[in-house]
Amino acid sequence: MALPIIVKWGGQEYSVTTLSEDDTVLDLKQFLKTLTGVLPERQKLLGLKVKGKPAENDVKLGALKLKPNTKIMMMGTREESLEDVLGPPPDNDDVINDFDIEDEVVEVENREENLLKISRRVKEYKVEILNPPREGKKLLVLDVDYTLFDHRSCAETGVELMRPYLHEFLTSAYEDYDIVIWSATNMKWIEAKMKELGVSTNANYKITFMLDSAAMITVHTPRRGLIDVKPLGVIWGKFSEFYSKKNTIMFDDIGRNFLMNPQNGLKIRPFMKAHLNRDKDKELLKLTQYLKEIAKLDDFLDLNHKYWERYLSKKQGQ
Repeated sequence: MALPIIVKWGGQEYSVTTLSEDDTVLDLKQFLKTLTGVLPERQKLLGLKVKGKPAENDVKLGALKLKPNTKIMMMGTREESLEDVLGPPPDNDDVINDFDIEDEVVEVENREENLLKISRRVKEYKVEILNPPREGKKLLVLDVDYTLFDHRSCAETGVELMRPYLHEFLTSAYEDYDIVIWSATNMKWIEAKMKELGVSTNANYKITFMLDSAAMITVHTPRRGLIDVKPLGVIWGKFSEFYSKKNTIMFDDIGRNFLMNPQNGLKIRPFMKAHLNRDKDKELLKLTQYLKEIAKLDDFLDLNHKYWERYLSKKQGQ
């Protein structure tokens, strides 16, 4: 059932007519992003409450008991150049390293409350298998935004914002790895992005399955408070006969996303300003070679992916 809503922001009113009671608060925020340019994480929607508390992103709009054409107010600032806010150019590793691997990582990784959250995700989160896991293949888990494409710049089509060598990278990786997409957004948007980029329909490789924000957990860190992370234990728990710490690698431009599994994470340089960097970005080309090299190993646990370029250079020099 359609649920028309009117959102007031910046002195204007925006009519939202395409959402239903089954859509979530996050779906509403994503839609408002297309109308206003304000990122979901920077939006504060006044008046959306459940039992007297602000509604979380996963709450369905139907649960808010809104009347048709209810007016709500949004607070939040649009940033014309998010890249400038997030930091320096992608080749400046020291500054963009948002979450260094440090002592507290071990504490978070092994904390019982976090392991229990992972167990709940293993039991409750439903994975739609697009293509069956393959015996003997390693696992490559990929983020989407700023990892596979520039989701902030403007373009007529998503292909214009696609990271260079994406399809060549995935085609090569598929020879040795099952490929899983994991984005901190809604599954509806992940599916749309993968279709737009031609990933879900490419004949040269297949995606095993995709995970969204509902598969993530929130952990508490002593220095940074609450943080949402992508625990690979969810995948290992559901597919223990295929994947483990020994054969899994995860690419993400945000290091804190693999806080629960620092040994398995590789922090990729973010792909931003696609129109300026399209001809210069060779990250996936080089990582194609790295994946091919480490695929020869039986166990990834002795690798430090922070120094993947050094490892690759050494191997190619032999």
